[in-house]
Amino acid sequence: MNQAPIVVAGIPIPSDAPAFLAVLGVHVVAGLACVLTGLAAMVVRKGRGRHSFFGTLYYGSLLIVCLTMAGLSAVRWAEDFHLFVLGAFAFTAAFVGRRAVRRQRFRLHLIGMGSSYVLLLTAFYVDNGAHLPLWRELPVLAYWLLPATIGLPLIMVALRRHPLLRAERRRAQTGVAA
Repeated sequence: MNQAPIVVAGIPIPSDAPAFLAVLGVHVVAGLACVLTGLAAMVVRKGRGRHSFFGTLYYGSLLIVCLTMAGLSAVRWAEDFHLFVLGAFAFTAAFVGRRAVRRQRFRLHLIGMGSSYVLLLTAFYVDNGAHLPLWRELPVLAYWLLPATIGLPLIMVALRRHPLLRAERRRAQTGVAA
C-alpha cells in the first residue's frame, strides 16, 4: 500500500492508494447510511413497515461497513486492530438483535440493535474524534465512553417505554398468558 497520507476535510487519510481510497469511500458512505437509517429506525413507529425497512437498511449498511472495515484493518492491522474489534462487536450485536426480533424476543432485539449503534458511533469517534470540531477538545477517553454514556441510558428508557415490552410486563404482573 502506498503510504502517502492525505487530509480530507481535516481528517487524515493514511494512504493515497486508489484501491485504499475506493474501499474507504464505500466504507464512509455505508457508515453514513448506518447512522441515518439507524436513527430513522429508532424514531419511527415500531413494527412492520418503516421500522423494519430502516432496520433492514441499517443491517445491510452495517454489513458493508464491517466488510470494508475488515479490509481496511487488514492493511493497517497495528493501527486499526481496535477498530476491527469494535466493528466485529457492532455487527455481532446487530446480528443477535435481528435474530431476536424474528423469534419475538423484543427486549433482546432492542438491546442488540441499540448496542450495535452505540458501538458503531464509538468506532467512528475513536477513529476520527481527534480531528472533529468540539470532539478534538475532549480527552481521548471520551471518544471511547461518551457514545455509551449517552446511548445506554437511552436503551434503558426504550426498554421501559417500548409498547410490546410494556404489554409483556403487564401480562407478567397479572399472570395472563400471552
